[in-house]
Amino acid sequence: MKEWVYLLVMAWALPSVEKKKKGITSTYYITLIKTRKEKVMDRLNGSANLMIVSDLDFTMVDHDDPENLALLRFNALWEAYYRHNSLLVFSTGRSPTIYGELRKQKPLLTPDITIMSVGTEITYGESMVPDDGWKQCLDHKWNRDIVVEETAKFPELTFQSETEQRLHKVSFYLEKGKASNVMQALSKCLEKRGLDVKIIYSNGIALDILPQAAGKGSALAFLLEKLKADGIGPLNTLVCGDSGNDAELFSVPDVYGVVVSNAQEELLQWYEENAKGNPQTIHATERCAAGIVQSIGNFSLGPNVSPRDIRDSMFNRKVLSPGHEVVMFYLFFERWRRGEVENPEQYIQNLKSVFHPTGNFVHPSGVDQPMHQVIDTLAKVFGDKQGQDFRVWVDCVSFAEVSLGSWQVKFDKWESSGNKSRCCLTKVLMNSMVDAPDEYTWMHLHQTWLDGSGGQDDMPWFL
Repeated sequence: MKEWVYLLVMAWALPSVEKKKKGITSTYYITLIKTRKEKVMDRLNGSANLMIVSDLDFTMVDHDDPENLALLRFNALWEAYYRHNSLLVFSTGRSPTIYGELRKQKPLLTPDITIMSVGTEITYGESMVPDDGWKQCLDHKWNRDIVVEETAKFPELTFQSETEQRLHKVSFYLEKGKASNVMQALSKCLEKRGLDVKIIYSNGIALDILPQAAGKGSALAFLLEKLKADGIGPLNTLVCGDSGNDAELFSVPDVYGVVVSNAQEELLQWYEENAKGNPQTIHATERCAAGIVQSIGNFSLGPNVSPRDIRDSMFNRKVLSPGHEVVMFYLFFERWRRGEVENPEQYIQNLKSVFHPTGNFVHPSGVDQPMHQVIDTLAKVFGDKQGQDFRVWVDCVSFAEVSLGSWQVKFDKWESSGNKSRCCLTKVLMNSMVDAPDEYTWMHLHQTWLDGSGGQDDMPWFL
């Protein structure tokens, strides 16, 4: 009863306009979590076209790739072709604390949904609103105190850091050679105490004890049912992993799966025994995010050529949407600053045809400048980042037609130089040509600093 009351309070706390828009009544989706999750899904008009569910460490993120090139290739592909009608889910063994640390270290996109702590926590949106319904599912035959008490009898187990100990997860380090015996004995002890648990060993070192209902696969199955009930269940789901705690993902019915080329021994063994020969699961020949991109093409799930792999002029290609236009422009901007653009004088002239003569640019400092003046300044800094680790990417791209042929595009624009990153919350107003709907004219560009990411510019006016 408390859960029902909580959900009703959350629903009726919405402004009256929103309640009317969403048709909220006293029986409005009582069994579903209705918080800011709705905002995450609002852009979807019916079923998601594709849902990618990916592990992070050594799957989406290659820690042996200091330039993060494969990850940046995936980012450009997702924002250009998929963000507006698909769902990105990160499924990680990391706790919220060290997941947050990874996001500060790597150019990760903002996922729509995050499954953390080996499938024991599901959250929605950038604000990471928890799914309390999932928490209740995990309480069955689970007692964390008993788990801690019984594991204390095994000196082979060493607690992981305090940040990795969660409400429905107790985590240890355990030497590989001792893992099998300890897991068998521990399972029997906990069963005698009346608990129903799942013990997962991964990466040859990490042991996690979870409720039996938990795990990455169970969390995904729960999530798919919820999305289906919400009317936005994905047409296709692709799961991606590299280690033992990802194996459950591939067992969820009707999903496509990619085991990245650099997968750990325990997942490769599982693949050989359970999935080899299954046409819906492949062992990629590419590492990490590159393997994910490879599998999109292998299963014909949609475009699989990243805009980062298109080296010809940004002015000689078909633009599919305002979001695609934004991705292509900022890739050009990165290459311009890195000195990788041929015939720069011609590009400047072309830019002046893309940006409207009366267009304006509002800098994060609040100063308003004519767009063409900004382009003149841009011409002077061609190659100023040559030979440097300078990258640009966009995140959370969304667009809407505000009037016939007029589009508002919103996104986060990120720059990294060395070990420093900064972000501008960006809005662009652009018009599509009546006789050439795949061509856009930029009318207005407005940027504000994301809190804490601003600072002294290294050029007066940047885009």
